[in-house]
Amino acid sequence: MNIYTKAGDGGNTSLLGGSRIPKYDIRIEAYGTVDELNSFLGHLGDQEEVKPFQPFIQSIQDSLFTWGSHLAADPQKTKVKLPEITGCNTPSLEQSIDEMEAKLPALKNFILPGGHPANSLAHVCRSICRRAERRIAELHHNAPIHPDILPFFNRLSDWLFVFARYISLQTHAQEINWDPGNRNVSSTP
Repeated sequence: MNIYTKAGDGGNTSLLGGSRIPKYDIRIEAYGTVDELNSFLGHLGDQEEVKPFQPFIQSIQDSLFTWGSHLAADPQKTKVKLPEITGCNTPSLEQSIDEMEAKLPALKNFILPGGHPANSLAHVCRSICRRAERRIAELHHNAPIHPDILPFFNRLSDWLFVFARYISLQTHAQEINWDPGNRNVSSTP
């Protein structure tokens, strides 16, 4: 099977079910952003400090493929066979958040992303997840989607935020508090 078909050279692509739509359609933006998040989660899971969480991250990635396939399906083509949503569960994210938060100091300030490369990468994933959630919400406004998808992405961004903090704790990296009064920017350290 060739990886290239040339069918998208004119700026259109196919949904699952065969319908052709422009590559800039909100549906493509939604599942394309989910794909981007999945790629960055793979990068996050490859970080040495994150190895103990790699199976959990891979289960999230699997869920993202499932959600992506549902987003990529033409809603008018109801006979398209899609993967079951049973593994995409928000409660497992909530349980993991609760377990990590029990070990973290109370959050008293907004914090800036950074302090350790793995922490920074978790925040990149979080911000991509928020963008995916916005795209999915816009799609849902125009064409209703599965009712569990928005809560999953909302909770996943929460998980990524807490996970970034947890990485800081595990690596002994200091969290960087946002100081709105410190507006002095210097071009040199």
